[in-house]
Amino acid sequence: MWADAVAIANIPTLIMVLVQLTGELRWLDGAYRPTRTRGLDDNDSGGLPDHVQGEIRAAAVEAIVAWANGTPPAIAQPSDELLVQMMSVSIGQAVPMEYAPMIANELRVFDRPVPSCDPPDDFEVLIIGAGISGLCAGVRLQEAGVRFKILERDQRVGGTWLQNRYPGCGVDTPSYLYSFTFARADWSHHFSLRDELHAYLERVGEDFGITPHVQFGTEVEQATYDVAAQGWVVQARGCDGATEVHRANVVISAVGAFNKPRIPDMKGAGSFAGPEVHTARWPQDGLDLHGKRVAVIGNGASAMQLVPAIAEDAASVVVFQRSPQWAAPFDKFHRPVPAALRFLLAALPIYHDWYRLRLAWAYNDAIHPALQKDPSWVDPARSISALNDRHREYFTQYMVSELGDRQDLLEKVLPSYPPYGKRMLMDNGWFRTLTRENVHLVTDSVTEIVVGGVRTEKGEYDVDVLVWATGFDVVRFLAPMRIVGRSGHTLQEQWGDDDARAYLGTVIPDMPNFFCLYGPNAQFGHGGSLITIMDRQMHYVMSTLTQMFEAGIGVVEVDRDVHDDYNAKVDAAHEKMVWTHPGMDTYYRNSRGRVVAINPFRVVDFWKMTDRADLGDYRTEPKATRA
Repeated sequence: MWADAVAIANIPTLIMVLVQLTGELRWLDGAYRPTRTRGLDDNDSGGLPDHVQGEIRAAAVEAIVAWANGTPPAIAQPSDELLVQMMSVSIGQAVPMEYAPMIANELRVFDRPVPSCDPPDDFEVLIIGAGISGLCAGVRLQEAGVRFKILERDQRVGGTWLQNRYPGCGVDTPSYLYSFTFARADWSHHFSLRDELHAYLERVGEDFGITPHVQFGTEVEQATYDVAAQGWVVQARGCDGATEVHRANVVISAVGAFNKPRIPDMKGAGSFAGPEVHTARWPQDGLDLHGKRVAVIGNGASAMQLVPAIAEDAASVVVFQRSPQWAAPFDKFHRPVPAALRFLLAALPIYHDWYRLRLAWAYNDAIHPALQKDPSWVDPARSISALNDRHREYFTQYMVSELGDRQDLLEKVLPSYPPYGKRMLMDNGWFRTLTRENVHLVTDSVTEIVVGGVRTEKGEYDVDVLVWATGFDVVRFLAPMRIVGRSGHTLQEQWGDDDARAYLGTVIPDMPNFFCLYGPNAQFGHGGSLITIMDRQMHYVMSTLTQMFEAGIGVVEVDRDVHDDYNAKVDAAHEKMVWTHPGMDTYYRNSRGRVVAINPFRVVDFWKMTDRADLGDYRTEPKATRA
């Protein structure tokens, strides 16, 4: 089985395995050095000649068999210098030394010891939401022996991956990167679809004993800070409609951002006579589209997944596009992970962890430089720098090749704004689908919904089914919950309608003992895995709680000046990046143009910021003595 697996394994990853198992550094030099990894490609061959690949695979089989028979790795824990050298070789480009601690952590993260923690007997955390963030919080708290309860409005765990079930729904981050650091998974596909993702989350809930801590069918309506009690009073509504009151020392909001569907306020809304659905509220029993004329309003990530999935079954699909989108090649979409390779990933942790680490580099900081504005760039309307312009040329040529003999569509699908100005989408056959005879791309503005379909500036389209693929309201964090802080003022008063701010996307002034996972400016806009961010935020939360317990502290509240200084740096960084470019609209920005949804820093920068909480950034109170 080892030989079969190694025969199809990723060459750059195998080289890293060889170095650790054998201790022979010659594999990092000369003829064995892979070429540079381009874009999001795995570079499975390493760009090496067949005979060199053969030599690497043969040596890998020998070393792995010896390991399986009990020979320990020659280099169990490479030094920081060697790790950076290995990483540089594996991706074919120099990796700065500042990444060493992060690389070391990521390689050892699955097997690291659980941090010690000594919470008071009467200390309890309430988590709102049992999606990705809530499960992550539950696992980390349980590891540390901290009592917790999760309130979840749905009847099952899963959050986004429970609620979204439209055809084609899946993740556009590699499955082996879209995984918790504490829960390896045996993924069937390189990019998993919704059902497998949701099953993974349910399995995490069961395997780690989190599900029994979840109170389902319970929606939090208000949380109020109780100064005297040094904790929170949380009002929720249960399945029977009755109001419940819960108390906790700490509240962790794990409600996420992709949970409030956004439907434009449009003339004629509600007048359509046929089935009408938002992608995020797809019927549990499905929706019969066979032989139907389907209108899809929107052309973002959900539309790009939905339309190719339904085009063959529907009689016709009309896509109403507000503005073009950039999309990157998605070579391994719908491609299964071969059984032999799944065996290797499951049975050889060194291979799994290096494979994941290489994916992380390609999907994280690798493109960060291409997002920076060059003030002297000669053509800022179409691109923001020479590097960004090269990306534009690459993605444009990709569109041209995908459209084939339908180059008449190029003018409609080619964005005028710079690459990465909006969320970069992954092409799962979108451009090829647009060339089908039964698929029609409409760029006229939609003016009205009518009984029989959709009316635009230039005509009317009769359809049988209307689908809103218009995304989510991601800038009104935590709404519609009412959060009342120490001062008696609400979080909504502090933030206004859509100007959410938090220190490290996690803590907010006037909200003591309140942590927000996937909060404002937390998600990385240049790539990466949402799960990685949640795990990192919880690392920071646990650092805070551990220091509270050690010092006998009952309350932590981030200092207003620390919070404001951090957010000033966030805004200043964004001003230098593509997401503040005036040539497009993006859900990343609020009504005033401020980038609210995503983080401008490199992953390594945020990693350092969240490595250890500094209680000097907080107003603290000693734990009150109870009579």
